[in-house]
Amino acid sequence: MAKNKTTETTYNVIHFINTVEDEVKRNDAFELLKIMQEVTGFEPKMWGTSIIGFGSYHYKYASGHEGDAPLVGFSPRKDAISLYLYSSFENKDELLSKFGKHKAGKGCIYIKKITDIDVKILRLMISTSVNELKILYPST
Repeated sequence: MAKNKTTETTYNVIHFINTVEDEVKRNDAFELLKIMQEVTGFEPKMWGTSIIGFGSYHYKYASGHEGDAPLVGFSPRKDAISLYLYSSFENKDELLSKFGKHKAGKGCIYIKKITDIDVKILRLMISTSVNELKILYPST
């Protein structure tokens, strides 16, 4: 079985954010850090070399594949900021319709900057996502 590429590391979160070249994206990353920490109550941890995650859960699929993942997280990537939430949290489509300017992929939501979105909706999506993952994977 293949080893998971994205695992929790000891890399320094603040140091990582300070390496983000774009000033707006760097400032947004610090704001997301604050928001996710407040909503989840978890300290930020680096997952791999570029994902900042909060909390964790252990999953196991019917195929036998298993691993650990952050409950929520984000990554300030070059093109956009990737938000990592549970892929099918309750009222996802309705909340995304009120969220603001974004693109949605299978496992992430992409934003260009925080001023493009409704932070109250983001906070609700974070808490909903975390609560649902804690129910699905109660050992978190």
